[in-house]
Amino acid sequence: MERNLSVPGRFDRLEQVGQLVAEAAQAAGFDEADVSRCQLAVDEACTNIIEHGYGGEDRGKIEIACASHPGELTITIRDQAKRFDPNAAPPPKLNANIENLGVGGLGLYFMRQVMDRVDFSYEDGGNKLILVKRK
Repeated sequence: MERNLSVPGRFDRLEQVGQLVAEAAQAAGFDEADVSRCQLAVDEACTNIIEHGYGGEDRGKIEIACASHPGELTITIRDQAKRFDPNAAPPPKLNANIENLGVGGLGLYFMRQVMDRVDFSYEDGGNKLILVKRK
């Protein structure tokens, strides 16, 4: 089953996005912990799109498609923000003292930790992120 949603790039729409992801993850048969992991990954991705891709709220839309199959969820996120190259993102400072860590820099790391597959591409003038979670 596929669920789709298109929202403006606004932080107040992330709850709606999270609800869509939760419904899709539950339909795939995931437990509460895995539902939360999927929501975390999508929340991080959408936050990064708004903050870094669009440079603020109301500067573009975010499209989410969730395909649920027994034991597997595929989430595709598309935006028209500036091109994102995950290889150009600095590695997280995991050994840094928490007081010196600062805000940000861990979103991509979290996505890769909680999902089974994280693929970025740039197609037709937009970014495409595919997140896959398996039981």
